[in-house]
Amino acid sequence: MPRFDILRLLGTPPKFDLAHKYVTSPFFRSPFILAAIRLSIAVFTLVTLIVVLVWEATKLNEGGSFFSYFTFLSYIGICSYYWASGTQTLAYALKWRRSGAGVGYPLQRWPRILQALHVVLQSSVVNFPIIVTVVFWSLLSGPDTLSTTFFAYENISVHALNTVFLLIEVFLTNSPPAPWLTLVFNILFLAGYLGVAYITHATQGFYTYSFLNTSVEGAKTAAYIIGILIGEIIVFVLVRGVVVLRERWAVKSGRVMDVGSDVSSDKAASSEGLGDMDDDWEEVRMPDNYAQRSPSKHVDA
Repeated sequence: MPRFDILRLLGTPPKFDLAHKYVTSPFFRSPFILAAIRLSIAVFTLVTLIVVLVWEATKLNEGGSFFSYFTFLSYIGICSYYWASGTQTLAYALKWRRSGAGVGYPLQRWPRILQALHVVLQSSVVNFPIIVTVVFWSLLSGPDTLSTTFFAYENISVHALNTVFLLIEVFLTNSPPAPWLTLVFNILFLAGYLGVAYITHATQGFYTYSFLNTSVEGAKTAAYIIGILIGEIIVFVLVRGVVVLRERWAVKSGRVMDVGSDVSSDKAASSEGLGDMDDDWEEVRMPDNYAQRSPSKHVDA
């Protein structure tokens, strides 16, 4: 009987990302372009987090509640992911420039648990921003949302551009569809946040989001929570479907190498001639006919 492997179900087989999908794009021949985009987003989100935190702490005296809001927690996730993916892509690009197609990147050599955490984080980044944006602009925004320069900067950055960053990851990269198991983790994250929200009310005396106030909303609170849960499932399925279509288009048009599912067995990977990894960068050997299948042999996501 085959051994149960939860890490494989999270998209991290023993030989991770053989086609380099997490660090390449179907549109940019050079991985340096994708690295620059990701690191630019990483810098912008970090600066935004610092500016908003400092402003709320010094001007609004609300710095103590900053980490109680799901908006900011999910934005921290975006910032963290783009720093991680940006540095991995840059490392890949530097090796790619020296050695050409077929090189690897550091995450492929790291422990599988870190690879799995990267996949789970990526899954949250392509799901939560839509939830945050829809809930804020439909339920929480008001006359003060864009009333000052700071409020406009803050709300556009964390409640609108967050979804733009999601779309960049979905459409401009070769990142594969999120494994179905990551949906369970996303739901657990949302459930865990309910604990944070009610702990905040118990310790600081306010509700982070008005619809969580059971004394005012009553049974509607449960409806809102269930609605967000259903919304997360719908968003996950839709985003995953879009990524599957984008991936099929990229393979069909020769913009990404088709090595099968990333949860395929080692034997399947070896049959494609992609099993050899060097000690330093886990270099991937391309099949003999790959140069003919791709318009540029450097686009080897």
